[in-house]
Amino acid sequence: MAERLILITNDDGVNASGLLALKKSLERVARVEVYAPDRNWSAASRTRTFHKPLRVDEVRLLDGSRGFATSGTPSDCVSLALLGLLERLPDLIVSGINDGLNVGRDVSYSGTVAAAMEGVRAGVPAIAVSFDTSADRSEVPDYTTSAEVAAQLATLLLDQQKLPENIVLNVNVPYSPAGRKLETRITRLGGDSYSNYLVTGKDPQGRNFYWISGDPLTKGSTEEESTDIGAISAGFVSVTPIHLDMTEHELLEQLEGWLPNLNSS
Repeated sequence: MAERLILITNDDGVNASGLLALKKSLERVARVEVYAPDRNWSAASRTRTFHKPLRVDEVRLLDGSRGFATSGTPSDCVSLALLGLLERLPDLIVSGINDGLNVGRDVSYSGTVAAAMEGVRAGVPAIAVSFDTSADRSEVPDYTTSAEVAAQLATLLLDQQKLPENIVLNVNVPYSPAGRKLETRITRLGGDSYSNYLVTGKDPQGRNFYWISGDPLTKGSTEEESTDIGAISAGFVSVTPIHLDMTEHELLEQLEGWLPNLNSS
């Protein structure tokens, strides 16, 4: 039987601590190949690069092991690997571990989730993993628990379970003190996970600038624990299946009734 192969990527960049923790954990499960951006692409969503060539360089990760850094987005990284830079399609793609949560409606912004979606689009099972680093007060966030969660899920998917087509598992891990065992909940997406506000000012040349910012809304959330935001707020790992088909099927028949008016002119 062929050696099992996992492709990992992220949106925080090839030198991110979360990526290295993920790699070390998944190496217990299968052979791991790293294709990650050469810089931070947080909130890149499913941005793809079609207007210029991309570059891929072999690099040394923080532990001295081999990885590949690309000049593209997280989605580009996965596409490059799947379209020929890997010798074959991987058995699984894991994106992360993201520096911060990707929950609720804001998952549509996430480069971490987008990279996993790119894999699923190509028919490869994929997981996106994120960790609540905002609650981790250490100088370097401890991704150990998140990496263990990722390895457990990867083992389950490779050994026992198969996901339906077009499904991404979006995994979010809350901060917990060392030694505390985390339980998992299967959840749906919640609502807004960040507030939005505008910061304005003037640069040294006197020109106006505008900075779109926001604060996490997950702390003390009143959302139901059946949502990812509610589960994280209650201290549970959240696993949310996300479908690439965003069609609202229940509305199709109602919209069909609009056709006489739309086609009358």
